[in-house]
Amino acid sequence: MAPVLGDFGDRSGVLGISGRPDFALVGLLRIPEIQNSPWVSLVRRVLFAVGLLFAAALVVYVGRDGYHDNAGEDISFLDAFYYSTVSLSTTGYGDIAPVSPEARLANIIIITPLRLLFLIVLVGTTIGVLTERSRQAFKIQRWRRSVRNHTVVVGYGTKGRTAIHAMIADGVQPGDVVVVDTDSLALESAGNAGLVTVHGSATQSDVLRLASVQNAASVVVATNRDDTAVLVTLTARELNKTAKIVVAIREAENTHLLRQSGADSVVVSSETAGRLLGIATTTPTVVEIMEDLLTPEQGFAVAERDVEPSEIGGSPRHLSDIVLGVVRNGELIRVGEPAVDAIEGGDKLLYIRRVLK
Repeated sequence: MAPVLGDFGDRSGVLGISGRPDFALVGLLRIPEIQNSPWVSLVRRVLFAVGLLFAAALVVYVGRDGYHDNAGEDISFLDAFYYSTVSLSTTGYGDIAPVSPEARLANIIIITPLRLLFLIVLVGTTIGVLTERSRQAFKIQRWRRSVRNHTVVVGYGTKGRTAIHAMIADGVQPGDVVVVDTDSLALESAGNAGLVTVHGSATQSDVLRLASVQNAASVVVATNRDDTAVLVTLTARELNKTAKIVVAIREAENTHLLRQSGADSVVVSSETAGRLLGIATTTPTVVEIMEDLLTPEQGFAVAERDVEPSEIGGSPRHLSDIVLGVVRNGELIRVGEPAVDAIEGGDKLLYIRRVLK
């Protein structure tokens, strides 16, 4: 099959991405950070500046014998603090200088906070802009070194967003999900949701390496075209031989291509929706219970668990849980088949569990 890029753009512009230095990845790879109120950030800066003033005043006061007061008096801690304020604020001292304690106290209480606010707005904002890229580069470097057993989701459309919502509702941390897409607006939305994002075409191995697919536990392919899904699946399976790859496609006739490409599970979205629509015309309550089972945060949910030692040798039909099937050696065997009349050690049970609100 000829390579088709579909909805993930062109291959030429980002070759060798995963080999770039970390600072060159800023803008392509985005690590989410905790968003704080601007007032919290402002208070922190003010407290830090006040702490610096006290530290400087303490240094001056300890070495007060080396300082000269034009008024001919000994240096008090108030004098030391005054000296620190005019020094750290870059104001300096000259022909006009307060001499009385009252005037100096006024400078400390009134003038200095104004100077600090000015420095915070002017210098703090400038430094923040200049250091943002460096902070992102350090975060990218740290993330690339530590990321393991995460989930890579290719495509942040309706299917991708819904898949991530279901995973998070089932206990997956947002920081353990990496979204790959070429849509900047979609990636911004994913970043605001606390997800790690990678800007680029997932049909390229370098982009998937940047998302650390080689270290991922699972890959969800939710592209808008089946041919793109095939190419992404092939690339992901080449990079990671053991990850669980789940793919959503539109047409059932492409299922065998995805299986041959390395997909573990293939969901035919259009046919699944069509079946539910057909069932809803006669038995709408069936659709409601199906929606309930597929919504992990409320009602009932389909889950998988290990077999308990006391259950080995028994029949899954006699358990208190409603068991739908047994997963043995990676294969699903439905309840009712002779092979699962007796539960074996190492089996996993696919059952319906009650979700407590």
